[in-house]
Amino acid sequence: MKTIVLRPCRDENLITAAAAILRRGGLVGIPTETVYGLGADGLNETAVAAIFTAKGRPQDNPLILHVPDVSWLPRCAREIPAAAYTLAARFWPGPLTMILPRHGSVPLSTTGGLDTVGVRCPDHALTRAIIAAADTPVAAPSGNLSGRPSPTTAAHMLADMDGRIDAIVDGGDCRVGVESTIVDLTVTPPRLLRPGGIPLEDLEAVLGEVAVDRAVVAPPEEGVRPRAPGMKYRHYAPHAPVTVFTGAPARTAGAIRARATTGDGVLLFEEFTGAFGDCTARSLGSMSDGESNAHRVFDALRGFDDTPVKEIFAQCPDDRGLGLAVSNRLKKAAGFHVIACGDTPRLIGLTGPTGAGKTTALAALRRLGAAIVDCDALYHEMLATDASLRSDVENAFGAVFDGTVLDRKKLGEAVFADPEALARLNAIVYARLPREAMRRAEASGATVVGIDAINLIESGMGALCDHTVAVLSPAEERIRRIMARDGVDEAYARLRVSAQKDDAFYRENCAFVLWNGEKTEREFSAEAETLFRSVLQGDKGGNET
Repeated sequence: MKTIVLRPCRDENLITAAAAILRRGGLVGIPTETVYGLGADGLNETAVAAIFTAKGRPQDNPLILHVPDVSWLPRCAREIPAAAYTLAARFWPGPLTMILPRHGSVPLSTTGGLDTVGVRCPDHALTRAIIAAADTPVAAPSGNLSGRPSPTTAAHMLADMDGRIDAIVDGGDCRVGVESTIVDLTVTPPRLLRPGGIPLEDLEAVLGEVAVDRAVVAPPEEGVRPRAPGMKYRHYAPHAPVTVFTGAPARTAGAIRARATTGDGVLLFEEFTGAFGDCTARSLGSMSDGESNAHRVFDALRGFDDTPVKEIFAQCPDDRGLGLAVSNRLKKAAGFHVIACGDTPRLIGLTGPTGAGKTTALAALRRLGAAIVDCDALYHEMLATDASLRSDVENAFGAVFDGTVLDRKKLGEAVFADPEALARLNAIVYARLPREAMRRAEASGATVVGIDAINLIESGMGALCDHTVAVLSPAEERIRRIMARDGVDEAYARLRVSAQKDDAFYRENCAFVLWNGEKTEREFSAEAETLFRSVLQGDKGGNET
């Protein structure tokens, strides 16, 4: 079979051609606002059987009937409750499927053997016109091979269905990106069977109480017949295995960073991608943008199939709004292999230029029971134990080691006066250090961990922390402290200070600032402890002492 792609820009008779294929029992890929569907005449048992064959779909997995408007409901269902018309008036056309008693004209092969049927009116004018021209309700599951991520473009669908179906109508990228919400109106209270493009909160605003089926949040029970698509079988999965991390975004990102190694796939909120330069990263969009998360999730999962990744780690949004739908799809893609990060440590990132007083501040945090990961010490430990890291540094900067011991001054003179050289060194370090720092934080067993890093922000580790604190001090004070602490001359101390970010950078990028100027060490230590107590008790940031 040759699959043709029909495009509105070139195929003037597209609607007529697609409708004719449906009427004769053929299969057509149709665009909707959610995902692309694999459409067939939902009242024709032979055509419906062809859907299951093309997708490799289990026969007991029900199909949804698509209609062009609410007046078609009686053609699909009987004993239609008033709530169905209320919901249709509010959400149709749109991503809402209602489970209703099956009309006798709808074959059991369409409903997976159930005496109920799912019906929805898609918010895509081209598809509604095709259904109306075909003059039959169109059964249309997502247009992917069974178990694969749903297609949100015609190209996605062609990749799975080329040669299996008659045609695909290219109606552009899908606007919503996750399938329709499914609500069962044959039970009291109504029951959410699948979260989707209409949030649960919106349904509750219309219906009042809405129960949530166990299959939304957990693996299906053995022997239970699915009442709607997406309830029973593993779905939405890319080729590589997926692990999902739930919990506060900074903690899930930190937990992933502790596990992901070079070449792994990571699916993250935009805010955290900077800490994963050594991985194949895909963005879900901002953690505050549920619409973007829903729009991107399937495209991102499919995108990993074009890479050599062997494993995928994914951040999971919470269950508010569209987050419930995205969470459901990710967990099903992972076969419910989920790691809850509620018990991971709270991370407080400390940064600021050399000589500002971070050591004193860290001692105050340690007095409050925190473990500390000193990234400078960790970096030198890794240089001593990781031959590949030493090799990368030597290849970039020449003979800067005496055996396994770094000549810090020699390397410093090579990079501190040359921004491009410093950027090369940072790129080498950032590819390894954040992962090991997060691993050490998790392994500490502490409930609070301080991450001490001059390049906390630039390396992306700041985004992995629950709170960030900058320790700042006058430049001349820092030069004096560096000379006394490290036994270096004034010229070299000034060189180090000149290579670091200015105070404005830290004030802009950190939630809290500790100012260490014209204070005794004891006074500064007490102020640091007061700030850390405040942070741990829940203050949101923006304070300076």
